[in-house]
Amino acid sequence: MINRAIENSLKTDFGRKKVIVILGPRQVGKTTLLEALGTSDKKCLMLNCDDIDDAMLIENKTSTELKTLISSYDLVCIDEAQRVRNIGMTLKKIGDLKLDTQVIVTGSSSFDLSNDINEPATGRLLEYQFFPLSMSELAANSSAREQQRLLGNRLVYGLYPEVVTLPSDAKRTLTTLVNNYLYKDILSYKGIKKPELLQKLVRALALQLGSEVSYNELGNLLGVDKETVETYIGLLEKCFVVFRLESFSQNIRNEIKKGKKVYFYDNGIRNAVISNFAPIEMRNDVGALWENLMVSERIKRNAYQKSYAQLYFWRTHDQKEVDLVELEDGGIRTFEFKWNARKKASLPNAFATAYPGATFNVITPDNFWDFV
Repeated sequence: MINRAIENSLKTDFGRKKVIVILGPRQVGKTTLLEALGTSDKKCLMLNCDDIDDAMLIENKTSTELKTLISSYDLVCIDEAQRVRNIGMTLKKIGDLKLDTQVIVTGSSSFDLSNDINEPATGRLLEYQFFPLSMSELAANSSAREQQRLLGNRLVYGLYPEVVTLPSDAKRTLTTLVNNYLYKDILSYKGIKKPELLQKLVRALALQLGSEVSYNELGNLLGVDKETVETYIGLLEKCFVVFRLESFSQNIRNEIKKGKKVYFYDNGIRNAVISNFAPIEMRNDVGALWENLMVSERIKRNAYQKSYAQLYFWRTHDQKEVDLVELEDGGIRTFEFKWNARKKASLPNAFATAYPGATFNVITPDNFWDFV
C-alpha cells in the first residue's frame, strides 16, 4: 500500500460539514484511497456510480430521502459521481443538510462533475485534484535512492499505480488504459461528433511533446478548424489526459504572447499513445520526456501542497526560451530541464533584464528532488 500525499489533508477536512470532491483520471487509485479513508471504527457507505443501481440511490432525490439514506453513516463515499444526473443539485442538498456524516465524492472527468457541481453547490465543497503516483510519494514509500535507480523506467512507463506495482505487465496495462479508459468519459459527452479525430489529435500532441503547438497547424493536419482543435484539447484537459501551459508575457515586445504548450499528465500514457516503449538509451525524445515528467510532477507537488502558483513557459520570436516560469506571491521562479546534467544552461539576458529578481535553476536527474 503506497500512502497518498492528500490522505492527511483529507482527514483534516473531515468534520467541516462540507462535501469533499476528488477529481482525477481513471485508474489512479481514487477507489483505493476511499477504502483507506474508511477505517474499521467508521460506519461507511460506499457507492460506485458506474453501477446504475448505486447511481439511482441518489439521483434526483429529495433532501429528506438523502438524509434518510446517509445520516446513519460516519462516512459516505460516492465514486464516479459524474454518472449521476444533476449531481450538483444532489450535492447542494447534501451540503445544506449540515450532517455529521462526511461525504466524499470522486469523479474521473471534470467537465461533467466540476461544471455541474460548482454553480449549485458553491460554498459547500472542498475540491482536491488527484493524479497518478508522484515521485515524492514513491520515495516516501521506498527511498529516493531506489526511485533514482528507476528514473529511466518512470520516463518511459510513467506512474500509474498498476504500472508501478506490476512493472512486468506495464505495456499491457498502459495499452489497456489508452484503449479502454482514456476517452471513455469524453466519448459520452454530447458534444463529441468525431471520436476518431480525438485519437488522431492525442497522437499528434504526443509527437509534439515539449514543443509549442499551433491550433492552426493541428487543424490543417487533421482536416478541421482551429476552434474544433481547441475544443477537443479542452475536453482532453478536463479528463486529465493533457494540460496546457500558456506563454508568459508582460514586458518585452519580442515575447510570444499567445503560445501554448501541451503536456501529458503521465509519461506512460503518452508513450502508449504512440506505441513506443523503447528504453531511454534508444530514444531521441528523452529530453522531451524529462521535461514532461518534471512539469507534471510540479503540477502534482503544487496541488498537494496547496500552492496556488501559476505555471507558464516563455519564448521570444528569435527563439530565446525558458522551459518553466512559476509565479507565486509576486515572485518569479524559472527552471530549465536538462536530462544531461553536463549541458550548460543560463537564463536568457532578455528575461533577466525584463524581470529582475527572477530566480533560475537547471533541473537535472542529479538535483530534481527539491523541485518535485
